[in-house]
Amino acid sequence: MEIKVENITKGLSTFQRSSNLRSAWQIANTLIPYALLWVLAYYALNISYWLALPVIILASGFMIRTFIIFHDCGHQSFFHSRRANDFWGVITGVLTFTPYYYWHANHARHHATSANLDKRGEGDVWMMTVEEYITAPRNEKLKYRFYRHPVIMFLLGPLFITLVTHRVIRRKASKKEKVSVYGTNLGILLVAATLCFMMGWKAYLIVQFSILYLALIMGIWLFYVQHQFEDVYWSRQRNWNFFTASLEGGSFYKLPAVLRWFTGSIGYHHVHHVNPRIPNYNLAKCHDQIPELRSIKPVDLFSSLKALGFRLLDEETGKMVGFREAKLIQMRRSARVSQTVN
Repeated sequence: MEIKVENITKGLSTFQRSSNLRSAWQIANTLIPYALLWVLAYYALNISYWLALPVIILASGFMIRTFIIFHDCGHQSFFHSRRANDFWGVITGVLTFTPYYYWHANHARHHATSANLDKRGEGDVWMMTVEEYITAPRNEKLKYRFYRHPVIMFLLGPLFITLVTHRVIRRKASKKEKVSVYGTNLGILLVAATLCFMMGWKAYLIVQFSILYLALIMGIWLFYVQHQFEDVYWSRQRNWNFFTASLEGGSFYKLPAVLRWFTGSIGYHHVHHVNPRIPNYNLAKCHDQIPELRSIKPVDLFSSLKALGFRLLDEETGKMVGFREAKLIQMRRSARVSQTVN
């Protein structure tokens, strides 16, 4: 795809402008329903967990929407004021169990290195190339297969994120990031202690853990699909291009309207990577009005399921493949080398 950078950059400034009124309304239509559903789930739990479950599922959707607000605040795109962004970022960070400054420092590195094969490991999903996997030691292959297994990634991954990644400080973290982790942990404990006192620890843990766990599963899936699709762009540093990495290294996940609302239009991930200062409520409009953005091939809900089979990047074709396909690629290349030698 020929990317006309000047056409894209020219149209972005209009959509980059946040609206304090729209942002305030989004906070209201997200946090108030979330709180009401939390209370409703607690009362439903007194009758039956199965009665509370539909309410919990709905509440987890609002937690994802809360995380999108948190995410936008970190990009300083939600409000005009840095102070307002940071304030609501910290609040929504406690609600989503995510340390604001700590998470966004890592997320900023992800944006700066996205789709760069020579700078992997910064806030992304561990991904090996076919060649790397073929030549890797057996224990490294087993570790990688373990990591990429759907059960590990989507069911155990949320527990690791909640209990370890967001609770334990990275060695190279700045003082601000460390305070962010400690402060978020303290905020979570204070909220938990208050609610445990009001309703009992067992009810609190059941409702809060269920909401958080479901939201994390859906959140991990969203992030996974955003950068794990068949024709995803990856490049070595020498050929890496920011705009190509943004437009073709992030998916256009075309979701139904209801899911698009709950996920804050983050499915327009290619737009977000082109300019992370665009607030979530402007992403769809930006995509629709700039031709170069509209030309990106979408991934729909059904076709996104194919991503579960993608495990490795074939650098030669630029496509994501599974382990079985990688084995066939290895056999074909070995045969080709053998014929060349002979």
